[in-house]
Amino acid sequence: MWVVCSDLEGVWVPEVWINVAKKTGIDSLKLTTRDIQDYDKLMKYRLEILDEHKLTIHDIQQVISTIHPFEGALEFTKWLREVSRFVVVSDTFVEFAKPLMAQLDDPFILCHSLEIDKSGRITNYKLRQADPKRHTVEAFQSMNFKVLAFGDSYNDVSMLKKADVGILYCPPQNVIDEFPELPVARNYDELKALIEQHIYED
Repeated sequence: MWVVCSDLEGVWVPEVWINVAKKTGIDSLKLTTRDIQDYDKLMKYRLEILDEHKLTIHDIQQVISTIHPFEGALEFTKWLREVSRFVVVSDTFVEFAKPLMAQLDDPFILCHSLEIDKSGRITNYKLRQADPKRHTVEAFQSMNFKVLAFGDSYNDVSMLKKADVGILYCPPQNVIDEFPELPVARNYDELKALIEQHIYED
């Protein structure tokens, strides 16, 4: 039996931080895990920028309210839930993800959480665990599931390599060049074809 694990941002919805950067004009917030592999380092950098510009969770959630899934994402996630067990495994935060997941009919998501004070200032973040995407795959495999995983960035690679089948979805060229062993899908049709090759083989 198969479980499908996917990333969220860059796969089903646009990158939250890039949209915040565009809305606020703060270009330094455009950096994502496509640019900086160390997620802990990236988040500390982001929090410093938020403090410097006095941006709160309310400012970010206002931007998130304008973000919508990519065309075809809802239909694709519905198909995945029909043909397999499907889990979104993301390095985003519950406070960001909830309205986005609602637009995808609320598939199950595993992600992190934020610490927020009464004024709405994001004071810290709580990572679910170290390398959570890889650990999620290992947990499913320990229950005798086969895992097919896909994502677009550096922080997905450990999950993709640990999965029985790992696929890069619309990754930047630097990630493709660094991990040439991973197959690449550049749109939902290509992704669906790769998934069908495996989950229907059983």
